[in-house]
Amino acid sequence: MKQTGNRIKQVFRFGILAVVSIFTAFPFLWMILSALKTKEEVMDVSAFFPAVPQWSNFISILVDSPLPGYIANSLLVSVVTVALQIVTGAMLAYAIVFFEFKGRKALFTLIMGTYMLPVAATYIPSYIILSRWGMLDTFRGLVISSTVSIFGIFLLRQSFMQVPKGLVEAARMDGGSHFRILWEIICPMTKSSFITFGLMSFISTYNNYMWPSLITRSSEKYLVSQGLRSFLIEGGAYGTEWALVMAGSAVIVVPLLVLFAFTQKWFINGIGGDTGIKG
Repeated sequence: MKQTGNRIKQVFRFGILAVVSIFTAFPFLWMILSALKTKEEVMDVSAFFPAVPQWSNFISILVDSPLPGYIANSLLVSVVTVALQIVTGAMLAYAIVFFEFKGRKALFTLIMGTYMLPVAATYIPSYIILSRWGMLDTFRGLVISSTVSIFGIFLLRQSFMQVPKGLVEAARMDGGSHFRILWEIICPMTKSSFITFGLMSFISTYNNYMWPSLITRSSEKYLVSQGLRSFLIEGGAYGTEWALVMAGSAVIVVPLLVLFAFTQKWFINGIGGDTGIKG
């Protein structure tokens, strides 16, 4: 009876997971199938599968459209932004956890308090600062305006708190500098959290639309979200060619899928708070 009950539970869990997986994967499947259709088939709700796969849609996106350039812009901005956020987040989290100074808790409370501000509330002051520095419509403006991530500081702080302080004190007694301890001891022990933060930050920066739209005007500096909307939706190069819109969307998603495929192991460990410390 016990085995039968366990099997029923397993079947039930499998059924729930299967249903959730289908609903999760369906939009992506629909996007791929729509990218292989003609314009008429996309508008025909009764035609789920394409009669003849239109691989030329992908060729047109990759060869005849400016979308690859926008992908390159997004990759460049995202990689540099993530690198800077990791450095600043790690140093601030290390100082908050392992430094002893007055107002340490107040400082962390203040940092987390800024996380509660609506993002839109920071647009005007950030725009004014970038304007005075002459960084509007530049990649430098996009990167510098996102150098610090409050979420990253919080995530790394929580991970660093699991590292025994005695280990840091012993390294200091051996003559290790704070920078060396951070990058050679703390970072390897909390690698999963760094990868989790980096992946989430990369996705957020790569898909960002509102802020880049406010500070970039030149089409050659567009990121993927801006480029897709400008050239594939708002009557641009392809107007309302929805098959091409879907093909462009599928191409945009590829870097994110590749990145997640290579980092999913550490991403899951990072969410679970694994620091590699046993006992």
